[in-house]
Amino acid sequence: MKVIICGAGQVGWQIAKQLSAEKNDVTVVDNNPALVRRATDTLDVQGIEGFASYPDVLEKAGARDADMVIAATYSDEVNMVTCQVAHSVFNVPRKIARLRAQSYLTAIYSDLYRRDHLPIDVVISPEKEVAEAALRRLAAPAAFDTQAFLAGRVQLMGILLEEDCPVLNTSLRELTELFSTLRATVVGVRRDGRLFAPEPKDQLFARDEIYVFVHSDDITRTLEIFGKTNAKQERVVILGGGNVGLGVAQALEARTERVRAKIIEKNRKIAEKAADALERTIVLNGDGLDPELLSEAGVNRADAVLCVTDDDKVNMLAAVRAKQAGAKMAICLVNDPTLVPILNALDIDAYINPRATTVSSILRHIRHGRVRNVYSVGDSEAEVIEAQVLSTSPISGKRIRDIDFPEGVLVGAIAKGDTYVKPMGETRIDEGDVISIFSLSADVPEVERLLQVSIDYF
Repeated sequence: MKVIICGAGQVGWQIAKQLSAEKNDVTVVDNNPALVRRATDTLDVQGIEGFASYPDVLEKAGARDADMVIAATYSDEVNMVTCQVAHSVFNVPRKIARLRAQSYLTAIYSDLYRRDHLPIDVVISPEKEVAEAALRRLAAPAAFDTQAFLAGRVQLMGILLEEDCPVLNTSLRELTELFSTLRATVVGVRRDGRLFAPEPKDQLFARDEIYVFVHSDDITRTLEIFGKTNAKQERVVILGGGNVGLGVAQALEARTERVRAKIIEKNRKIAEKAADALERTIVLNGDGLDPELLSEAGVNRADAVLCVTDDDKVNMLAAVRAKQAGAKMAICLVNDPTLVPILNALDIDAYINPRATTVSSILRHIRHGRVRNVYSVGDSEAEVIEAQVLSTSPISGKRIRDIDFPEGVLVGAIAKGDTYVKPMGETRIDEGDVISIFSLSADVPEVERLLQVSIDYF
């Protein structure tokens, strides 16, 4: 497939990396020559320097025979015009745009993106995606990563194993025998910075970061087995009252169970806007690094502190101060992936990577059709792909033990109609089943072949 990616920033570069690794014909467009050079030097892609919304630039990028344009520049308006030009001049079949401004995302204006108006097939909102990721972290405070699959019946959870974990030095085979009724499957382990798909004989050790597929009804029991408790979040302090913080506060207000939330926002206009939009949430105007203001916000009694400003260092420092003051849990928004390794040393419990959430959302829409969901794990080290099994798929009608999956691939969950099935060696995969598969990034093309869901198929 031929794809043009407009914008070579963090998101554009990561999407280019994913798609080029899967042997797609990828061209990256950006008006910053350094970003274009970085993409062409590190990835198997072509690069064009220029403004993505200019017709002559898109033509140089090969828009006349492109299958898809992904507009992910820093400007909403450039992204919108790029999609319009791609449609009106070059008739590109599929157009995806990243839009940040909330005014463009209001539901009452959704007709704006019809083909006879602004022809954008998929609109991605980074702020909305990040707010949803933050809410998932708050819902499962014992996990450093969470994502729902199989229509919410199953959760992928990232769990850090501490020294007091009761099942350390236990192999996965022994865990299955000990907890035979537990609907949970370990599909990934990160050890000493390396992520791999474990085998039944592999043991679990302290400081391992594991990824587990868990039936929603078994989350509490699973966390207890791995030495965690899932406490209710009744008091939440949010640092940052912009689109992300405001979105989280509005979602918390909409919940049936009462959550006491407070927002700290440094910019007075943004603080006033948040206060006008919220009913029960207290908004404090001031510096989130000020110990007195943190004390006024009650961080010492907070079940969770969510730091979602647009400054990574402010988020991290505020989280550290909140934990030192007595907050039970701290969650940070971190744009720079190089800062992630030091979060554990700072006693920060979980983080949200905006790039990963946006990349996951774009991949979900790229792999459309029978693919239901795609989630990018870690720094795009792996993907979880949820798809419906076709009759033409090589795995249809076979037992899992008889399928030649690559070493970096494991089946995490299966739905047969409305019935959840824990994947075992003797489990048979049939046409129409919906399966969730964990795959290291290098093995994604083979997973697509096995599922018959390559982009070209659609």
